[in-house]
Amino acid sequence: MSAEGSPDGSRFKVETGDTGSLYVENSVNKPVSKEEESLLEPGNNLPQPDSLPLSEVDMSSPGNSVITATPDSTHIPIVKYTELDTVDQPDGDQLLKTPDSAVGHSNLFLYHDEFKERPAIAGAISSIANYSSTIQQTPGDPDAKPVEKANLGTLMGVYLPCIQNIFGVILFIRMTWIVGTCGVVEGFLVVFCCCCVTMLTAISMSAIATNGVVPAGGSYFMISRALGPEFGGAVGILFYIGTTFAGAMYIIGAVEISLTYLFGPPMSLFGPDINDDFVKFNNYRVYGTMLLIVMGLIVFLGVKFVNKFAGVALFCVIGSIISIFVGVFVNFGGNTKAPICMLGSRLLSQVTEEYCIKDPVESPDIWNMYCERLSNFTDLHMNDTTPEMYKCDEYFQDNELNITQGIVGMKSGVIKKNLWNKYYDAGTAISNSTVESEYNLGGKPPKNQITVDIFASFTIIVGIFFPSVTGIMAGSNRSGDLADPQASIPVGTICAILTTSITYLASVILFAATVDPLLLRDKFGQSIGGSLVIGNVAWPHPKVIEIGSLLSTIGAGLQSLTGAPRLLQSIAKDGIIPFLEPMGVVSSRNEPVRALALTIGICQIAVLIGNVDAIAPLLSMFFLMCYGFVNLACALQTLLRTPNWRPRFKYYHWSLSLLGVVMCLGVMFMSSWYFALLAMFIAGLVYKYIEYRGAEKEWGDGIRGLALSAARFSLLRLEDGPPHTKNWRPQILILSKLDDKLNVKHKRLFTLASQLKAGKGLTIGCTVVQGEFGKMYGESQAARLSLKQVIESEQVKGFPEVVVNQSISQGICHMIQTSGLGGMKPNTVIVGWPNSWRKKEEDGTQVFVNTIRDAASGKMALLVPKGIQRFPDTGDSVKGNIDIWWIVHDGGLLMLLPFLLKQHRTWRKCRLRIFTVAQVEDNSIQMKKDLKTFLYQLRIDADVEVVEMHDSDVSAYTYERTLIMEQRNEMLHEMRVSKKSRSKMVDSLLDSSRHQDLGIPTQKSPSKVKFSEELNGDVDGEGGSSNVVENHVKPNVKREHKSMDSITPENANVRRMHTAVKLNEAIVAKSHDAKLVILNLPGPPKVVGKDKDCSYMEFLEVLTEGLERVLMVRGGGREVITIYS
Repeated sequence: MSAEGSPDGSRFKVETGDTGSLYVENSVNKPVSKEEESLLEPGNNLPQPDSLPLSEVDMSSPGNSVITATPDSTHIPIVKYTELDTVDQPDGDQLLKTPDSAVGHSNLFLYHDEFKERPAIAGAISSIANYSSTIQQTPGDPDAKPVEKANLGTLMGVYLPCIQNIFGVILFIRMTWIVGTCGVVEGFLVVFCCCCVTMLTAISMSAIATNGVVPAGGSYFMISRALGPEFGGAVGILFYIGTTFAGAMYIIGAVEISLTYLFGPPMSLFGPDINDDFVKFNNYRVYGTMLLIVMGLIVFLGVKFVNKFAGVALFCVIGSIISIFVGVFVNFGGNTKAPICMLGSRLLSQVTEEYCIKDPVESPDIWNMYCERLSNFTDLHMNDTTPEMYKCDEYFQDNELNITQGIVGMKSGVIKKNLWNKYYDAGTAISNSTVESEYNLGGKPPKNQITVDIFASFTIIVGIFFPSVTGIMAGSNRSGDLADPQASIPVGTICAILTTSITYLASVILFAATVDPLLLRDKFGQSIGGSLVIGNVAWPHPKVIEIGSLLSTIGAGLQSLTGAPRLLQSIAKDGIIPFLEPMGVVSSRNEPVRALALTIGICQIAVLIGNVDAIAPLLSMFFLMCYGFVNLACALQTLLRTPNWRPRFKYYHWSLSLLGVVMCLGVMFMSSWYFALLAMFIAGLVYKYIEYRGAEKEWGDGIRGLALSAARFSLLRLEDGPPHTKNWRPQILILSKLDDKLNVKHKRLFTLASQLKAGKGLTIGCTVVQGEFGKMYGESQAARLSLKQVIESEQVKGFPEVVVNQSISQGICHMIQTSGLGGMKPNTVIVGWPNSWRKKEEDGTQVFVNTIRDAASGKMALLVPKGIQRFPDTGDSVKGNIDIWWIVHDGGLLMLLPFLLKQHRTWRKCRLRIFTVAQVEDNSIQMKKDLKTFLYQLRIDADVEVVEMHDSDVSAYTYERTLIMEQRNEMLHEMRVSKKSRSKMVDSLLDSSRHQDLGIPTQKSPSKVKFSEELNGDVDGEGGSSNVVENHVKPNVKREHKSMDSITPENANVRRMHTAVKLNEAIVAKSHDAKLVILNLPGPPKVVGKDKDCSYMEFLEVLTEGLERVLMVRGGGREVITIYS
């Protein structure tokens, strides 16, 4: 052997002889030293990092053809190739010409053909566990740095963002008014009702978010992947409109804080009376438009500034709330910051303490407002007049002006006055009296008396308050930046909701216990000079709250204008709404400019409404629709029990989700029935647009016609294509055998199917009646009836099917090809193990193996239960372990089946244990770590163990057993004997193999059989002596029928038997007490023939010896389980 290196030391060419060469990649990417080159000489071990890239191997060279046997990796450790001898062997057994250690599966030769098509576990779980869940960007600038995952924890990634998004402008500018209008009891119910909606939604969202990897996309991604593109698109549009309107509400709220509380009348563009609706709302519209343009430019030019400002806004929100609660306790006995002037029982606006008196000289403004000078005294100066010279308003004349403190503190017991609601019509005076003449102005102008601006009720206030509890999706929207989304999203979101709910509920009680009822009902603080009511409670100064609430509101508005365009771009990129596809285009800076422009346009429409109280109910509709669909998605998936529904979050229930749906609908129609209908109309419009077509309106004869139409529509929809991986569930075809009386032999096959299906999906129980169809109609109907009775007795949701055919194999093949209708076709075959395959002359072996081949040809999964009579009945309860021996990655079917079984009450108490086999070249520690990661992503709880199977020589027991198998096959092939004599012959051979007739102990001998390069057998005895025999081994054998000296076992059969024996030893050692063992079914032999089929059956028999219940599984060639929701 010789080696040549490339100039840069990155490649080697290793000459292995006259017939071929190997190309080696130096994976450490550094020049190779002389010492390393010397390692390439014969007899030396190559450095471990060096590997062989398959793309660089010259496959035309015969010596390199062995490389094709490794489909599960791109680089192969070269250390095994130093011992290769590429000289052609005389026996022509190409499979053994290459030591299988080079392939990496030396102890798993029984699965050799499987590894050509399906990856081994070591490579499969490593690829899956290390797969990045973030959405990869399209190729762009080759020099661009890859996006790094932030790896945020629960606190920074979910809890604080949710806190910032939930606490909003309503808390600062409307909460006191809500408490004063509703009272403590109903105000508490308003807050509690809204918080219950979000808590139920958060529970449902946590279940969906932990049901696999959820990339950024929030509710749109979750619902579209759970309920389909139609619902997802409709909810996505609603969520987008809601987020955009939320931005408008924050903008109007910021303008209201500035105009009403910070700057006052000097800021007004339409007159000094900022309490007048015309002046007030037009100012809101103009300044709102200006602020929207500025904020849109900020989002367009500097998203980084938005993200940085988010921290400032969060600090302002938390600081303001802390300031309020500290102020409540600091002002336990009240304060004098907010004196209010009252005329009788009515509240007056903008009257300071020194002018709250009835005197034309001391308080001329308020006196002239209610009194007119008599004609006889018009020439006198104001200071020279007396009250008798005026004619005053009747109410003003009968009542006195008095000053009271608005912040009276908890010590005062004012909470008793704030217990009950005070709902009045718009235009009525704010009064602390329930007498109608006190609050009803009787058509007179209010003058400076503060009046109710809008009619209020419990339902209306629910709609106004609900936006205060939205924002719970902030954590799920950031799932791509979370270190562990499945753990962080539920904990962070629910803790944030609990925190905000407790804060809101506490504020209801504390505000009612601290503030006078009249001041609570003063929405805009007119009675205290246009100051924020809650600011006068806060410590240390009212301006802290006013400035803090302004900054936090602007920050929330920027977040809405940043998030909404990205949500719209995600919907547009999915392509489910064609006319929105232009919105999916991004700029060179990867910014959704078009979507931002549309968002600003829609936001401007909402800004023109100009009233927070009008925007809030409309905004609530969109969020409530979105939350309702989240709850609906969780409820449906729980009730339908889809196999992919495996949330790691366990504290959910379908009844809670349905309650969430009902509450969302209830709050919608309570708040505003016409806005609710508008939101539902938009959702329905988008749904139908995405759907394009629906079921034809052909109702036929009532309910039956509707059912037929719906069934046809569903079948046609299923025809569109194969189901998505997350929707895959076993649709089972049970191949049942009947006895001479046409009764089902193994009813437990149907029991197993029922336990797998848990009453869901399609099951077809079928059998083949041998004969001519024209003469067997009666028998076929009897067989169908027998199957139907078993299906009903075993509580299987399915149908019977019978096929009459001259050949059993052809009948089964026909059934596999044609069973089912449209998209409702079986994808999984269950066939029982033929227990008497050795003894009977009939072609049971050939039928069984042909069934495996037919299922594989039809791309159907195959389940073979062995020991089916020992499987539990439906009413039984099994407690113990279900052991999965995962050797070949078959699309995840081995992971899915035990999970489905555990959904049934029979297996619910069992614990899953997963075993996988590591070869010499595998890193067993890393394999275990990767497998645990994979199971965590799959939301499957199981114990993991990696069994190391080291390279070992073939034992004499294995060799002798292979000889016995081939001798039997040879005799059955050559001799034509009766059924009785053949059965006796086989029995005698089996007895001889199981005892000491062959001179071999009953226990498996530690003797070893080694193969030389000529594939001769060298038998090493226990005493250390060796007996080299050409081409075969000569054990001490009784020659009853035919000497084994004349039979040389095929080397491939020896290797396969070696796998079966070694793997069986490992399985029995680890799983002898397991209630069920599930393992990969090796593929049938490629060469069709009775000898090959019998050998294959013998391998399976050896593989499963000593196990009570075994379920052998072979996948259908597609993925059936996914880490995504």
